[in-house]
Amino acid sequence: MSMKIRLARGGSKKRPFYSIVATDSRMPRDGRFLEKLGVYNPLLAKDSEDRIRMNVERIQYWLGQGAQPTDRIARMLEAAGLREKTVRNNPKAAVPGKRMAELAKKKAARSAEAAAE
Repeated sequence: MSMKIRLARGGSKKRPFYSIVATDSRMPRDGRFLEKLGVYNPLLAKDSEDRIRMNVERIQYWLGQGAQPTDRIARMLEAAGLREKTVRNNPKAAVPGKRMAELAKKKAARSAEAAAE
C-alpha cells in the first residue's frame, strides 16, 4: 500500500481550509484517510502561528513508515525543519512558448527595419 501525506480540502466555496492527512494514495483527495495530522488555513496571514498546525510526532512516524509527502506538504515540512531542503530547478519555466517566440521574432524584425531606416 503506497502511503501519502497530503492535503484534504474542506471549507466552503472560495473559503478553503485544508486538513493534513495520511492516506492511501489510491483514495480520492477528500475521501477516506487513516489519520489527520494537522490543518492548513491559507486565508490567514503568512506570519500567523495558526496558518499551519502539524502534529510533528505523527508526521515523523508516517514518514518512517514510508509515506511520501506531496510537493506542497514537502515544502511545509522543509519550512518547519523536518526535512532537508531540496534544490528545485525548472529552467523551462522562463522559456516562452511557440506563440510568444514567434511574436518576439516579428517584433525584433520590425525594430531592425526601423533601425535600418
